[in-house]
Amino acid sequence: MTRISIFRLTILCSLFFIHCSLLPALSLEETLNTLRTICPDNSIQFRWDPLFRSGTIKSGDHYGSFLISRQEGESGYLLVDNRELFNVPMPYNKEGALVFPGEFVSVLSGIFTRLHENDEIKFRVSTIIIDPGHGGRDPGTIGYMAVNGKTVSIYEKDIVLKVGLALRDQLIKKYPNKRIMMTRDTDIHRTLEQRADMANAVTVKANEAVIFISIHANWGSNPNARGYEVWHITSGNRRPVMKPSMQDNYPSDIQAILNAMLEEEYKTESILLANYLLSGFEGVFGNTLPSRGRKANDWFVVKNSRMPAVLVELGFVSNIQDAQIMTGSEGLQKLTRSLYNGITNYISTFEHE
Repeated sequence: MTRISIFRLTILCSLFFIHCSLLPALSLEETLNTLRTICPDNSIQFRWDPLFRSGTIKSGDHYGSFLISRQEGESGYLLVDNRELFNVPMPYNKEGALVFPGEFVSVLSGIFTRLHENDEIKFRVSTIIIDPGHGGRDPGTIGYMAVNGKTVSIYEKDIVLKVGLALRDQLIKKYPNKRIMMTRDTDIHRTLEQRADMANAVTVKANEAVIFISIHANWGSNPNARGYEVWHITSGNRRPVMKPSMQDNYPSDIQAILNAMLEEEYKTESILLANYLLSGFEGVFGNTLPSRGRKANDWFVVKNSRMPAVLVELGFVSNIQDAQIMTGSEGLQKLTRSLYNGITNYISTFEHE
């Protein structure tokens, strides 16, 4: 969709307000019921953050984001699908209840109606970034195991590179029209900053998305610790996710609300991706490799990647059973298939296949 200038949108909305300025204000329930009549599956969701006074109404795959005014009669910006910007009277809080001006509801209803009628552009994941951790002079975690009576060192960097390369090859076969990228495909060193910068440099269209999967192996002081786990960013983290090019397209007073909306979207999709990856491992390994579940931490590459991002720990190099899985041919194939199944199932859901 072509981005419409703010000036033109303001003029169009001003003309529209002449015809709808007398519409009555609605309660939250009345507003959602009105919008349900135009949503194909009646799926309407409302979220708001009282601290930042930001709200989002989602209709199917489309959403409008806005600020809650402190008093009746204030105008502000309604941002729809990160692409279209409208100047409208803002919802406000009256005696502890949210009130939605008639003009606001009418504009949003019209936008959602048009978008649902023109849902010909399919949302898709255009790029998958595989990030094998460590490399080069950074071996990552190191374990030891006996092979033919000799003690052999196990390096995390080697395990994750083998899995990453195999995963890349399988995804290329599955998705010939998607970009399958790796932050490293040989035994070289990449800084954490370089990895995040590579991911953030990817350009996409308005209906496209990027996902980032960082692959690692674990180590524990307890030799009995074992199993896989998937990490995503913490819910309380507040980070800038807007790209500089996006900031240039919007006035400063709505950049905060746009950033908050994108951040919430990326967190939600990261959790969904993590869940699919965990299901992928469970489907392949069953009870033979324990799950340590989904966890949250602000790892550097996850925190600094402006997209849905997760960090996967395949197992413990400090545990003999996990080490055998991560170094054997069959085990490496299973680990790769686990990641592959999780990613492809996530994409099927995201793209509504």
